Amino acid sequence: MKRGLLLNSRVSSVISKMGHTDSLTIADAGLPIPDSTERIDLALKAGIPAFSDVLSTVLSELCVERVVLANEIKDFNPTGLKEIENIINRYEKESGFTITIEFMPHENFKHETTASNAVIRTGEIKPYANIILYSGVVF
Repeated sequence: MKRGLLLNSRVSSVISKMGHTDSLTIADAGLPIPDSTERIDLALKAGIPAFSDVLSTVLSELCVERVVLANEIKDFNPTGLKEIENIINRYEKESGFTITIEFMPHENFKHETTASNAVIRTGEIKPYANIILYSGVVF
């Protein structure tokens, strides 16, 4: 059995195949997922698993250099944005890597997910609790 924090074999497999600048999306329960993109559905019921738990766990395995969020999170889910910023700050302190945070309109965000290696669907039901992670390099 794997010893690390991330036990989900499909998520672990996607991360292991990612190269520099490849992307992985973590989504709330409502984000539309393109048919052309691999869907890893972790949602069990409203709020489980929480977006923040999935993000923290994925960041324990993936080297990330930049993230993209929807502009709308600033107005419609400022608490969620603060939680994401706290998780990223903790990641930066623990890993020594710096993550650039970018924002775009939600419609553009949805289009951008089509290029993701996969979309991980959480049980999160807070608005705009979605993030695209872009892989960095560990050297």
